[in-house]
Amino acid sequence: MKKTLSVVALASILAAGSAYASGYRIPEQSADSTAKAGANYAGALGADAAYYNPANMSWIDNDTWMVEGNLSYIHLTAIEYEDNRSPIFNDESKDENFLLPTLFLVSPDYNGFHFGMSMTVPYGLAKRWPNGYGRTFAEKFDLKVFDINPTLSYEVCDYFSLAAGARVLYSEATVMSNGTVVPPSITASRWVDGDALDYGWNAAISARPTEKTNISVTYRSEVDLDFDGDVLLNTNAVMFPGSSVATDGEVTIPAPAVLAISGSYDFGKFKVELTVDRTFWSAYEYLDFEYATPIVNPVLFQAFDVPKKKNWDDVNAYRIGVDYRWSPDVTLMAGFAYDENPVPGGTLGTIGFDLPDSDAYIFSLGARIKLSEQSELACGLLYDYKESRDVKTTLVDGEFSNASALFATVGYTYTF
Repeated sequence: MKKTLSVVALASILAAGSAYASGYRIPEQSADSTAKAGANYAGALGADAAYYNPANMSWIDNDTWMVEGNLSYIHLTAIEYEDNRSPIFNDESKDENFLLPTLFLVSPDYNGFHFGMSMTVPYGLAKRWPNGYGRTFAEKFDLKVFDINPTLSYEVCDYFSLAAGARVLYSEATVMSNGTVVPPSITASRWVDGDALDYGWNAAISARPTEKTNISVTYRSEVDLDFDGDVLLNTNAVMFPGSSVATDGEVTIPAPAVLAISGSYDFGKFKVELTVDRTFWSAYEYLDFEYATPIVNPVLFQAFDVPKKKNWDDVNAYRIGVDYRWSPDVTLMAGFAYDENPVPGGTLGTIGFDLPDSDAYIFSLGARIKLSEQSELACGLLYDYKESRDVKTTLVDGEFSNASALFATVGYTYTF
């Protein structure tokens, strides 16, 4: 079932308010990135450079292997929906809690070359509207996308470095919806479960025009996630044939390309990084479910087999991160970001219960502590505040509010 399951899952995974980026992308994959609101590209000089800016691996002041493990706790608040038509449509989602592990590795220098490896979860999480009106569209969405990314950098000269890598993405998702689709009493439900294995690439350029300056450009390719799996559809519209369907299905959704342009400058005790990253969400034009068995029941066909327009927009995130070297063993970090959302609103918009996204303000802080010559501990805390959003479409007429998230990361680095 390549195309029926995670497009909605991916699109809905951060329905609680994307704590990490617009749509369903999660930029914060390490303690440093969490502590600096995702501004961790030009200034990335730890093992997590293998993911954020592999060209910087050429300039890590380290002639040994470096490995970093991170564990993040994510809390997404319950979203409230207040309907303008009738209180009967008011609803509230469940809050969500997750643990997110990541791992990074950087090799010593080999004649100007460095090898890196990252294992991350760049897309995912879940959302549940278990009881009321939202259940009709998004009873449960659960998505996990694992990205294994080997990279190789080459130091062209003291001022310029190049890097590239391959990406292997394994994804799995479950999607459920259940509710009234034709008033007053015709209902339809959906359960889908599947996985996907897909491939992409990434590249980076880093320049150091002065000893204290870094200018970097990184790019991660778009990857179409082609999901295969099992589908179960039901409706009480038994006056039509095919009111219960168990079949295979498929759906494709994009893991969009991301371009980040970043610069950092070292003022002595302070290092400041400014980053603009652009996520090319315009690749998400529509959601089209395909089934091995034709859907002949008109209720199920209209609810689950008609392609749904998405028409998402390319958007930017603006990030600033600061390092302050408190002492030789302690570095403090802080960050701020403004993150645009890609989901169009208005009467022709596609925003709904599956992803009631809105623009976000992100605040963060953290610290790195040197424990020994070989080890370091880092921690980051991030708060994501989503603006309330008024929505008026053919299915939704009301306000989504109270979307926010808390992200806490602990990382441990060891050299050997």
